[in-house]
Amino acid sequence: MLRVAQVAPNIFPVPPLHHGGTERIVHDLSGALRGLGVDVTLFASSDSVTDLPRIGDHPSLAALEQRFGRVAPGVPAALDALQLEALRLRLDDFDIVHAHGEFAHAALLGPRRRHSLTTVHWRVDELDRALFFAGFPDLPVAAISAAQEAGIPPANRAGVVHHGLAADRYPLSLAPAEHVAFVGRMTDQKRPDVAIRVARAAGLPIRLGGTIDVGNPDYFERRVRPLLGNDAAYLGPVDDAAKSDLLAGARALLFPIDWPEPFGLVMIEAMAHGTPVIAWNNGSVPEIVEDGVTGFVVASEEEAVAALARIDRLDRRQVRRRFEARFTAERMARDYLAIYQRLRAA
Repeated sequence: MLRVAQVAPNIFPVPPLHHGGTERIVHDLSGALRGLGVDVTLFASSDSVTDLPRIGDHPSLAALEQRFGRVAPGVPAALDALQLEALRLRLDDFDIVHAHGEFAHAALLGPRRRHSLTTVHWRVDELDRALFFAGFPDLPVAAISAAQEAGIPPANRAGVVHHGLAADRYPLSLAPAEHVAFVGRMTDQKRPDVAIRVARAAGLPIRLGGTIDVGNPDYFERRVRPLLGNDAAYLGPVDDAAKSDLLAGARALLFPIDWPEPFGLVMIEAMAHGTPVIAWNNGSVPEIVEDGVTGFVVASEEEAVAALARIDRLDRRQVRRRFEARFTAERMARDYLAIYQRLRAA
């Protein structure tokens, strides 16, 4: 039996309570791998809730911030060091180490790098990643989209694995309400203000869920709050149940990103409900949204308004079928398992 360590970030528990897409993917991937007969051990914070074997004596950053308020800026690095020490003590217990965090694991693994896999859940086109990849050309890296892989050096590329979700988490919804939805951080990368303008121009109410970005809190106050009203309601952070209600009841998800999105998990969360997606043509979007089938890929607010006018022509059952064919956790796990087996044989 293949023995795999899944090393989650320490920012949120596994699974996360509100946002935390990486931790959600680690959770669903680990469960699906176990269903395929893989012996999975999860390295994750102590406030995680899982029936998988788990190693980790320390709470997540989110739990520490909830308890103490603002914490010292070195706390995330300290949590990572503690987690990697726990991994170091058990390295011989695993055939493959699959890391989903930042950088230090590459140095810890040393000669074990060839039997490891790193999934980068963020953009790869900035200086930090350039330095990282240049320093560890023997580190296998899985991309989460072809768009992201284009920024990973060929020496590091181990394959592309699109995200997937547990197929039974979000059921098909065939009777949406009138509103459209936005789910994401309230930040200039995600552009909730654009979503409000598009919905208003189309004559549709919009409901927005998501956290105010701690790195850019003024954005919400300056760009989003002034646009709120009876037809544009901000719901705050949404957990799985609230997100499901929001997406299932929506005629469409608006995804007006303004950055090279490496994947965009909320797009497939919407598709799981049968809810089509109107997304801007950046990053992974044209890989995820099948234009005219599961939604529309647009390049401007005007195109988005026009897409909303024909959104009811799309078949929500077909949107769900495409989710089941392309974006389940089982499919994701099979793709990763193929990479693990190739790395172990190398």
